[in-house]
Amino acid sequence: MLAERNENGHWEGRLSDSALATSVAIAALLLAKRRGVAPIETDPIVKAGLDWLEKNRNEDGGWGDCRTSPSNVSTVALCWAALRLARDEGLQFPDAIESAEAWLVQEAGSLDPEALADTIYRRYGKDRTFAVPILTHCILCGAFGKRKREWKLVKPLPFELATLPHGFFKFLRFQVVSYALPALIAIGHARHHHRPSLNPLARMIRHWAKRRVLRLLEELQPKSGGFLEATPITAFVAMSLAASGQENHPTTEKALGFLVAQARDNGSWPIDANLATWVTTLSINALGASGEKPLPDEEAAPVHDWLVAQQHRIVHPYTQAAPGGWAWTDLSGGVPDADDTPSALLALKKLGSTDLTSMEAATRWLVDLQNKDGGMPTFCRGWGKLPFDRSSPDLTVHAMRAWSAWVEALPILHPQLAKAMTRALDYLAQSQRSDGTWIPLWFGNQHAEKDENPVYGTSRVVTGLAELPKGFSDRAKTLRTPAIEWLLEVQNPDGSWGGDKGVAGSLEETALAIDALASHTDLLGQTREAIELGLAFAKEYVEAHGYRPSPIGLYFAKLWYHEKLYPQVFLVGALQKARKIVGQ
Repeated sequence: MLAERNENGHWEGRLSDSALATSVAIAALLLAKRRGVAPIETDPIVKAGLDWLEKNRNEDGGWGDCRTSPSNVSTVALCWAALRLARDEGLQFPDAIESAEAWLVQEAGSLDPEALADTIYRRYGKDRTFAVPILTHCILCGAFGKRKREWKLVKPLPFELATLPHGFFKFLRFQVVSYALPALIAIGHARHHHRPSLNPLARMIRHWAKRRVLRLLEELQPKSGGFLEATPITAFVAMSLAASGQENHPTTEKALGFLVAQARDNGSWPIDANLATWVTTLSINALGASGEKPLPDEEAAPVHDWLVAQQHRIVHPYTQAAPGGWAWTDLSGGVPDADDTPSALLALKKLGSTDLTSMEAATRWLVDLQNKDGGMPTFCRGWGKLPFDRSSPDLTVHAMRAWSAWVEALPILHPQLAKAMTRALDYLAQSQRSDGTWIPLWFGNQHAEKDENPVYGTSRVVTGLAELPKGFSDRAKTLRTPAIEWLLEVQNPDGSWGGDKGVAGSLEETALAIDALASHTDLLGQTREAIELGLAFAKEYVEAHGYRPSPIGLYFAKLWYHEKLYPQVFLVGALQKARKIVGQ
């Protein structure tokens, strides 16, 4: 794992190649070329991307989000549409188109646009933040025909609401309109351009709002050009603007530049540029899991300084988040959140940071983010109904671990932290399911029921419960008992854990479960055998497959990915604790 550091001493990792991201990037670049504004590098990049798609089909002829994911209707539709657009531009991939169409017919019943739209909408339920962009992509690529009436399949987006002052949404406790706001603005603008509302008042308001929302996109776009550093969101913005008369808009130009820069040598694109801050903090915390120094002083210092430099020091222009938090990446498009911020606080504690001013700001930031129910949301307080403001158990216990690590060093915050910890425990008790488990928001298992991952969520909470101050230990023990019993129950016969009972094990989930069980040394009489079996599985797995990652990352809109460093990081953390137990 140490060998995976870059020349600056921290970790960047490598997110999985993504068929979804590759298809939308190709479409955006081809549509830009059609409008005469494509970057000069477009042709070879697009051809390489199309070659990658053709070579990386699943055996059933479709595509999943990454190469180890089963085919799904969203990604297959996106790839199919991009391949059709390429065909119209003289790039022929008939076998890939044919296999995609056969898969879609089997899944949706036909290639009729309404049938495909119904199938895609069913996949996402009430959440339109991905269904609408996918259908827009298909229409812009010409996969649904050349008729304007097909735009009726794209549910109208009130993009004009983005022109309202941020204070309005803050008043409603709805501080972030959407993580996908830039894409939804651009898509709403494109739909209005191609199929204006029949309501004269709505049509007039949206026409009036066009200039304002385009200016807002400029303001939201980071220096890199990539919204959230995410290929899909940025590509949806670029293609929507390029296809609605805004091909020369500065936002379009910067977005296209980002897509060109993110193309990989093998022809693919990742979902996001990198998780540098996240994987660096995970790595430091794993190396220091035994309580020992994670790195020698001369190696720790530059990582410490780099990590402190990633703390957001101003109000974030996108989310209006207060200063103090950390995002998942060191790139300009990151947004502070309640998973990366605790991870950074824990890592800096292990690195021996004495920057109490920064630590106090981060700790206060987390306390201020806490939802009314006592849980921690990802990005903002709010109604608690949508992914970015919904409380999640794994985020909540992560914040509690960070508070516990810094509470003694920050006596001025003792009253606030005591109250926050009590409320957080209340939330964990309320969110614990009858079988003792917790369900996380951002990590799932594509082979488990409902794509959920109770092993991840429960393991994370159980690990965190072992690190709380003594005043909270009795409640922590009450919560951990059924959770640990469940983890022991769902261990597979080969010693592994998957995302749920009966799901094939992965190195990542097995390591997380071992870490959780090994965190509670007073229960070794109950857990030692399971820990040893898990370690035996991990050893055999690494010998047979190396550190092959599994797609346990679930972007809440059913978007799968894996990260190269997860298997190594999670296993190192587990071994740091377990070696004291097994005597190795």
